[in-house]
Amino acid sequence: TLGFGMTTPATVAGKVFLIIYGLFGCAGTILFFNLFLERIISLLAFIMKACHERQLRRSGLLPPNFRRGPAMSGVGSLVGWKPSVYHVMLILGIFAITLSCCASAMYTAVEGWNYIDSLYYCFVTFSTIGFGDLVSSQNAAYQNQGLYRFGNFIFILMGVCCIYSLFNVISIVIKQVLNWVLKKFKCRCCPKCHKSSARLGRRNAITPGARLRRHNISMDADGQYDSDTEGRRLSGEMISMRELTASNKVSLAILQKQLSETANGYPRNVCINTRQNGFSAGVGALAIMNNRLAETSDSR
Repeated sequence: TLGFGMTTPATVAGKVFLIIYGLFGCAGTILFFNLFLERIISLLAFIMKACHERQLRRSGLLPPNFRRGPAMSGVGSLVGWKPSVYHVMLILGIFAITLSCCASAMYTAVEGWNYIDSLYYCFVTFSTIGFGDLVSSQNAAYQNQGLYRFGNFIFILMGVCCIYSLFNVISIVIKQVLNWVLKKFKCRCCPKCHKSSARLGRRNAITPGARLRRHNISMDADGQYDSDTEGRRLSGEMISMRELTASNKVSLAILQKQLSETANGYPRNVCINTRQNGFSAGVGALAIMNNRLAETSDSR
């Protein structure tokens, strides 16, 4: 995907071969870059976790004879620990700069470019922009030409892999920054918009406390309704999951019944013998599927 353009196919057969070969070659290259990204992130996470464990030992939070294994689950300081994406970005950035500086030194000595042009060539090449204004290995002869081309190949391969990994990590950081900015400025300049959206949410949703006060729903120990008409909402209304789950008085049985009625468009009589048929209860799509399976089992 560099596309320098100094060597191109001239015949029709060569162009057709390039299209077919490039289809699989580019796909395989992207797969290779993704695998490299997984391995380099795993390696960095392993190294950073080892450094974190050493820091915990020095601070006295871990015993000196601590070893990785089942005992790790008992250490609160390491449970769920993950490396920071900013630290990973910093390490990849340092590695990319170091690799570019080493490659630029080689291009300056062999190609005769100045150091700034060599750095520019490294970025354009490693980022797969490939303008083609500067291309290596284009002179007629070099000293130790085979060794230079091999070193050029290694630098380009490692540079592209490293910059590809760095771009992926930077994209994650940019997404986090944008989400933070949008969260800070969400409807801050227009309070009326926020009020109208809240009003629409209240109109389309059921408030569990008000529903319980109006209908005075009573349930037995098994969580079933005394009356099948109590606690039922209109089929055209939407349920606010946040309001439903926020109320301590609304049980999962009510939520399961309302979601089942929403999916089918009309009130349904949920089978009472669900647990007897071996289908466990659930919430959302799982609850709807369990109801269907339970009714099918009863009909058979």
